[in-house]
Amino acid sequence: MSISRRLRHLFTSARSVRQAFPDASLARIEQAIAGTEALHGGQVCFAIEAALDGPALWAGQPASERAVELFGQLRVWDTERNNGVLIYLLWADRDVEIVADRGIHSRVGAEGWEAVCRQMEAAFREGRFEAGALAGIEAVGALLSAHYPGDGLPRNEVPDRPVLL
Repeated sequence: MSISRRLRHLFTSARSVRQAFPDASLARIEQAIAGTEALHGGQVCFAIEAALDGPALWAGQPASERAVELFGQLRVWDTERNNGVLIYLLWADRDVEIVADRGIHSRVGAEGWEAVCRQMEAAFREGRFEAGALAGIEAVGALLSAHYPGDGLPRNEVPDRPVLL
C-alpha cells in the first residue's frame, strides 16, 4: 500500500465526513432511502466510513473487503427476501462499493452495481457529495424496483438513517 494512502487515512477525520454530509444532507439521504423503499421490496443501507484504522489500514485492506465485512456487521444480509443492499463509502479514498445480498445480486450482477459506484464516485470527484449519494440511492432503487417490485407492505428490516463509522 502506498504511503500516500496511509497518510490520507491517518489524517481523514469524522469531521471531514460531517462537513461533506451535514445533518441536513444525512436527513435527505434517509428520506431518499425511505422513498425508494416505498417503491420496491428491497432494503437499502448507506454507510460512510471516514477512514480505515489499525490493522486494516496497515494491511492495505481494500474498500471492497471492508464493505463485505460491514455487510455482515450491519446485518444487511439478514433480510427475509435476500434483497439487502449496502452502499458503502470509504471517505478517505472516495471509493464507493455496493454489496448486495445473493437474491438481488444474482439478478443485477456485478456490472450493474459497478456502474452505480462509478456514477457516485464521479459526482464526489466534482464535490457534489449529497447529489452523488442521492443519485446512487435512486439508481439502486431503480434496480431493486425492476427485480423486487413493491407489494404495498411496509417493511423496514434495515434502518434508513445513514450509518457513520
